[in-house]
Amino acid sequence: MDYREPTIRSRELGEGLRLAMVGAGINGKQMAARLGWSTSKVSRMFVGNRGVTEVDVATFLGVCGVAGAERDRLLDLCRERDARGWLQQHGSRLPKQLRTLIDHEEQAVAISQFEVHLIPGLMQTAEYAREIIRCTVNVPAHEVEDRVEAKLARQRLISASPPPDCVFYIHELALRLEVGGPAVMSAQLHELLRLSVRRYISIRVLQARHGAHAGTAGPFRLMDFAGIKPIVFLESETSCTFLERSEEIAAYRSILVALADTALDEGQSRELIAGLATELYPDQEEHDERV
Repeated sequence: MDYREPTIRSRELGEGLRLAMVGAGINGKQMAARLGWSTSKVSRMFVGNRGVTEVDVATFLGVCGVAGAERDRLLDLCRERDARGWLQQHGSRLPKQLRTLIDHEEQAVAISQFEVHLIPGLMQTAEYAREIIRCTVNVPAHEVEDRVEAKLARQRLISASPPPDCVFYIHELALRLEVGGPAVMSAQLHELLRLSVRRYISIRVLQARHGAHAGTAGPFRLMDFAGIKPIVFLESETSCTFLERSEEIAAYRSILVALADTALDEGQSRELIAGLATELYPDQEEHDERV
């Protein structure tokens, strides 16, 4: 996938144009013939390609008979599809994949995430995030603080109004992996406890004693949106992938269902996290009480 193209606005625009054509009872070949375009150009309309102009969109909508508020909405999406909100302040200092992810996160109405070795990024403390990024050998030292700043800025979405509904499945190994030392890890566990009481955040822990589980293929994030299709985000050291096909989404929803059956419930998860904070970092607990 070309990361210059798939902003959330471009996906929403493409879906709106596709529905307009279907609603008009026209197929792709017929649309191309009426407009004097190639079928490939019509196809590009549905992915919100940036080579498609506002005039193209207006002409397309005219053939489909779309007018009024829906026409205005789609033309606004065409004008705004390159907007990046707060990302403009970071510019090219952030990887394109990260900018694309943030663009989607900001528009999501629900986020379901599974993590094996790390605390999900939307709940990481600054110190925890900094240590993780610093230890990533392929991130240049001069980019570390920019990455930390970007990660912390992303977290504002879980305090948005309204916030997305978030479900985080975290393997116990991530809670026991001491990142940055006792003080950093204790603060991180307490941050999870603080966030876990929010009504729109569900934290579910998958215990290590269960052994193999539905998420053994690795971490993933499924994001749902209002009015457009959901996506699954996968990340590796050298690449990021956005999955959109219905069978792919269904496969990851099945994994989430299985994880929900296996993981501790919210109350049990809070108890386990609090117990680990006391068990693993007792000296830090005593320090916190004195402070």
